[in-house]
Amino acid sequence: MSHKPQELDDEWYRIGLTAPARKALVEARLYKVSDLRKISLNELAALHGMGKSSIARIQQIMRAKKIKFLD
Repeated sequence: MSHKPQELDDEWYRIGLTAPARKALVEARLYKVSDLRKISLNELAALHGMGKSSIARIQQIMRAKKIKFLD
């Protein structure tokens, strides 16, 4: 069963990320905040479409959920 892109980026949409940032995360197969444990902050920042405001928002949500990036 294939997923529609809007279903795959639903969590990112709910936390207020921009369309380019959501697309970058989905293309990297990162579909929810807990998936960010698999990558480093540098890897996140290197994704095409990931801007400073989206990174700041992601970090805010990660702190609230006590999730950390891969070292």
